[in-house]
Amino acid sequence: QVQLVESGGGLVQPGESLRLSCAASGSMFSISIMGWYRQAPGKQRELVAEITSSASTNYADSVKGRFTISRDNMKNTVYLQMNSLKPEDTAVYYCNRAYYRGSTRFNYWGQGTQVTVSS
Repeated sequence: QVQLVESGGGLVQPGESLRLSCAASGSMFSISIMGWYRQAPGKQRELVAEITSSASTNYADSVKGRFTISRDNMKNTVYLQMNSLKPEDTAVYYCNRAYYRGSTRFNYWGQGTQVTVSS
């Protein structure tokens, strides 16, 4: 059974940094696509960043140059380093683990961690 446990959220001021971590249980972590999504109040969940098994990355335009996603396959953990945080980054951040079977994508989600950016 796959479990994802996020940590590292909190309240910070604009311009500060946070690092989110997501520890995954279950097998085949190294071949999974790992990602971070976020959902702000009244908005749809959106992709923030994603990293493939070969360490290729993809970022939302709004976070490019400020956020960095990385993974440690030995620790079954994915990270999101968030720098120069803005109030619009405020949201619940969710860890995602995914794999494809043919063209069908299967997703697993963490419980979410709150990130609040406010002065």
